[in-house]
Amino acid sequence: MGTPLKISFPGTVLTFGELLLRISPDEGGEWLKENLFPFFIAGAELNVATALALWNIPSKYITALPANEMCKQIVGYLEQKGIDMSAVLYQGNRLGLYFLTKGKDLKNDALIYDRAQSAFSELKPGMIDWDKQLEGVSWFHFSAICPAINQNIADVCEEALVAASRKNITISVDLNYRSKLWQYGKTPQLVMPNLVQYCDVVMGNIWAADIMLGIPVVPDIHESGQKSIYLKEALKTSEKIIKTYLKCRAVANTFRFDEKNNSTYYTTLFTGDQFYASSEFNAQQIINKVGSGDCFMAGLIYGFYNDLGPEQTLEFAAAAAFDKMFIESDTTNKTAEEIMLKVSG
Repeated sequence: MGTPLKISFPGTVLTFGELLLRISPDEGGEWLKENLFPFFIAGAELNVATALALWNIPSKYITALPANEMCKQIVGYLEQKGIDMSAVLYQGNRLGLYFLTKGKDLKNDALIYDRAQSAFSELKPGMIDWDKQLEGVSWFHFSAICPAINQNIADVCEEALVAASRKNITISVDLNYRSKLWQYGKTPQLVMPNLVQYCDVVMGNIWAADIMLGIPVVPDIHESGQKSIYLKEALKTSEKIIKTYLKCRAVANTFRFDEKNNSTYYTTLFTGDQFYASSEFNAQQIINKVGSGDCFMAGLIYGFYNDLGPEQTLEFAAAAAFDKMFIESDTTNKTAEEIMLKVSG
């Protein structure tokens, strides 16, 4: 029998990752005529931290930033949102950027990274005192974006995971795959299984599990387009992850399909040998696809943290993630109470 996930004590949730600026030119090039370049504070793990702080979960964030006035302003802005930024490591010379055409996915030519030699990318093992930073922490979260940057960051991730495991801290990972980042001679399958072995919660989708963990998906699955087949694959993948990674106690998957005039979204959760599927959400048009997965991850943490039970946890996380698709920024602005009203209504 699988053991349901329960955190050891309601302490701080610590997230670790790179803080970025997302710059979003419009598709038609009007930004050139109007001298207008919208930007947003970004970073997958920061998006999780921001949502949790908004939902009144003690939230702490670790990253590395250059010690300049702009970064100090950013840190002050995030502190005003309720995030503990005391662990920021100031070093290096630049803040990472990425450019994403407004309304587009994180793929193809719509995405351009400009984060080489960033302060975060220059982190090395031994630079962060993990035993100190994990004091009072009950949950540690990172994503597959971090170890995609370079081997040193992958090693820093493992350093953090070893320290968190030693303290019996619940650990979660988002298997978000960024093909443009895995450029240092390692494939995800040479790196991620070693890190996932430390994790209690694995979140992603069936295609990420295939690419990163070598858990195959049925060939030509998209040809059917049948929800029942996608759910069957989610169950199979979840069971395989639980069986392979003995520390893992919960696996979550997201599904979003964007047709010409309709977007469909639903999610799944496998924990305690039980498989749950969320409500299905549909919309004719969404505003911003970035950060919905991070919001879903934050929703899972919120639910487990507050012992909501797996079904309510999944419905809360799915509703939060779907709502995020109608918000311009990378993070949600919906309170937990607003999301709960939609779940219960």
